[in-house]
Amino acid sequence: MPEAVIVSALRTPVGTAFKGTLRDTTAYDLAHHVLTAAASGLDPALIDDVILGEGLYGGGVVARHAAITAGLTSVAGQAQNRHCAASLTAVQSAAASIRAGMDELVIAGGVNSSSTSPKLRFRSGEDWIDPWNPPTHPNRPDAPNLDMSITVGWNAAVRAGVTREEMDAWALRSHRNAVRAIDEGRFKEEIVPIETPHGLFSVDEHPRRETSLEKLASLKPLHPEIEGFSITAGNAAGANDAASALVVASDRLGLPALATVRSWASVGVDPAETGLAPVKAIPKALSRAGLSLSDVDLFEINEAFAAMCVATVGMLGIDPEKVNVNGSGCSLGHPVAATGARMLTTLVHELRRRGGGVGVAAMCAGGGMGSAAVIEVHAP
Repeated sequence: MPEAVIVSALRTPVGTAFKGTLRDTTAYDLAHHVLTAAASGLDPALIDDVILGEGLYGGGVVARHAAITAGLTSVAGQAQNRHCAASLTAVQSAAASIRAGMDELVIAGGVNSSSTSPKLRFRSGEDWIDPWNPPTHPNRPDAPNLDMSITVGWNAAVRAGVTREEMDAWALRSHRNAVRAIDEGRFKEEIVPIETPHGLFSVDEHPRRETSLEKLASLKPLHPEIEGFSITAGNAAGANDAASALVVASDRLGLPALATVRSWASVGVDPAETGLAPVKAIPKALSRAGLSLSDVDLFEINEAFAAMCVATVGMLGIDPEKVNVNGSGCSLGHPVAATGARMLTTLVHELRRRGGGVGVAAMCAGGGMGSAAVIEVHAP
């Protein structure tokens, strides 16, 4: 069986939605840019497929659109959707096809433009709901399908006993890690700068240098009507724009490899426990690789909300110093359909910077889902 190796891992900088540098750059433009960069230097005849995670962008297949604009007319495209885990799943799908011997090289990742996402409308009887958001699970009081602050943040905090102070401290740590990573140039090899109507964009703009525990503590809870509610804009992920793409290939092609995809797993949980889905996905993925938590050198656990990340780390007994060492959703931001691939991209480059090791990227996803992938970077 061929191994699925990661040949390159690239991303755009992450923009702040609606007011950031990518506010007028569409998902099609983002996808074109990162796909063109990923395909650079590759023989187009080797590329079997392009799989991009996308969500809430009105349908269509952004991956095929980007393939055509990148000059890869003979390469098909596929839209992948698992909400927050869409692009992580895209990479998993690419690895699966390669390990099955069906494809030899696939460009996989995701794209998200919250700033330019179209508005949907839905006909209900003779009336129209406008705007309308497609639900991922039936609406329930304890799991409202359009309010992740409850299904992912608050419910995880309650079930795991995570305090407001712990959430705010984790969010502050996230910002400090992201700012340090930017200042030390840790993202230099993974970011492909992009020209925008507002100038060249080359550095993640969402991390806040000036934040502090005092500032985070001063923010009002998102649901003050709920007693004890502790989720705020400060300990939640941002709304963001970005794209990321990884070239996943068969090791039989002999291309220089950055990492090997060892295993992956996706799980479903009750929608009210969406934020805790990584607690099940991580051990399942590691088990499939014959590994345990102690074998992992670095974790990327998406901070959809600080509460679910603190809960996951605590419930699994993970050393926090191994988690999100370069920031995550609370700081870098959460460009939903691109986040999983962004996490893998950062994980690959950070492990290489450290001389190799085993890494896990994991996240929860709307509707009561979770996903995790295990990679291994060999010493250069």
